[in-house]
Amino acid sequence: MGKSTEVESKIINLIGVGTEIKGDIITNGDFRIDGVLIGNFQSNLKLVIGSSGRIEGNIICKDCDVSGVVKGNVETSETLCLKASANVVGDLMVKRLNIEADAEFTGNCKMHISTDEQDNL
Repeated sequence: MGKSTEVESKIINLIGVGTEIKGDIITNGDFRIDGVLIGNFQSNLKLVIGSSGRIEGNIICKDCDVSGVVKGNVETSETLCLKASANVVGDLMVKRLNIEADAEFTGNCKMHISTDEQDNL
């Protein structure tokens, strides 16, 4: 059983350029979007949105790298990285936020911290 979990976590799912999906995606693996998703996205691992990628919906995941367009809220339990070509319109709730020069973001951002970090304040 342990090997099955290892293999699953190394699989990267992909929506390629020229592909548009309407509906919600829930996955336990890493995911890359170079096409279009009209719907919500949820993963316990990493989401990468390529420069040609676009999501119109809310995102919940562990880590997220955005080079494309997001129109919706983004919630990460770890790190959100907005690359230079990113355009995000929506609210963010993240633990760590990296924004490269020229990235565009319109919305509110809330930084959340773990219970252990709150106890140390």
